[in-house]
Amino acid sequence: MTNPLCDPYLILVKVYSGGKYLKQAVSDTPIEPLNRARTVKIVYGVLDKDVYLSYIIDSNTQSKPKSAVRIILKIALYMLEFMGKHDYMVVDSAVELTKKLGKGGAAGFVNSFLRSYKIPEYDEHCANGLAIKWSTPLWIVKKLKRSYKAEAEKILTFQPLGQCVRFVRGEEKYLTAEHIKTPFDGVYIFPNFVRDEGFFAGDYTFQSVGSVAISAAISPVERVLDACAAPGGKSVLLANKCKEVVSCELHDHRTQLIRDYASRMGVSNITAITCNSSHFNKEFENAFDAVLCDVPCSGTGVMGENPDIKLNRREEDIASLNEIQSAILNNCARYVKEGGKLYYSTCSVLPEENDSIAVGFLQSHPDFELSVPSSPLNHRTTVYGLQFLPHISLGAGFYLTSFIKK
Repeated sequence: MTNPLCDPYLILVKVYSGGKYLKQAVSDTPIEPLNRARTVKIVYGVLDKDVYLSYIIDSNTQSKPKSAVRIILKIALYMLEFMGKHDYMVVDSAVELTKKLGKGGAAGFVNSFLRSYKIPEYDEHCANGLAIKWSTPLWIVKKLKRSYKAEAEKILTFQPLGQCVRFVRGEEKYLTAEHIKTPFDGVYIFPNFVRDEGFFAGDYTFQSVGSVAISAAISPVERVLDACAAPGGKSVLLANKCKEVVSCELHDHRTQLIRDYASRMGVSNITAITCNSSHFNKEFENAFDAVLCDVPCSGTGVMGENPDIKLNRREEDIASLNEIQSAILNNCARYVKEGGKLYYSTCSVLPEENDSIAVGFLQSHPDFELSVPSSPLNHRTTVYGLQFLPHISLGAGFYLTSFIKK
């Protein structure tokens, strides 16, 4: 039998030490098929609880363990604290993996630590304590407490409901399984969904409810620009109700993702091009009835599905992201025809990436006026847009607003 810590370690070392995104690390790592579900649960869980697990390790050691040993300890601690695995199995497996990795000198430490560690108390009434309890970086906790008060805990502790699947046809045979109906036609969330040949035939696709909601809020027009389009889900949905979609991405490999997505879904009215949406393209000036700017952001609204965000995102990133967000929005405003709409969205729950960008745009663009869209997906209405939150919006944390060019 394969060591249950081995596959999770091979994935997590790519994230912690190699700087890879979790989904990419999972995709790139050969995993024992029989235990794939367990492995995926462990790696997502370890990253989701990283702050809490680090707190336990740091509180029980005098010096910081080396990276490989630290990853092994985090995996073992997650299995012990959150999966209820037997102590002897986890400890023996952790020691065995330590030796297998050529870290035999640390095997005794791993064994001793896992048999004797304690979880020190912390003050749940202060920000530091909440960061440990919610296993979230302190700066994110402070921002969400400031913006959402008591609701911050619900935002940070909400667990994904499952996989969101959008059907084009043949949904009936899949709906015998447990599922949640969303407000959008043909879109369901499944706690457990196994991909089959229907995916490759274009019968269905995996698309977040947030992505579907953004696409649904855009009114049908002749020509639309999707300014930050990869992997292409929103472009495909827009192509179903708009005559022509132009989809932009910054890098060639991401542009190819859009083409592949459109091809799999049988959509032919999408033109995918590689370009920087913050740099002016003369050919696009006043050329579109609608432009969607689903801009790069902190991802704080989708941390449940992407727990590596909590590991990799830094507070100082927000200022540079704001510059990119404003640059894309300001530039793409030049592509909107008179009477056309400019849509702005993020997968963030931070007001400085959402309402603050919207008000800044309006102040510097008197030729546009606010036109907040509507959505059947539950949300909060802010001063300048719609804020969707994970615990009230079927797991989706994102922001959406729009502006009309006078």
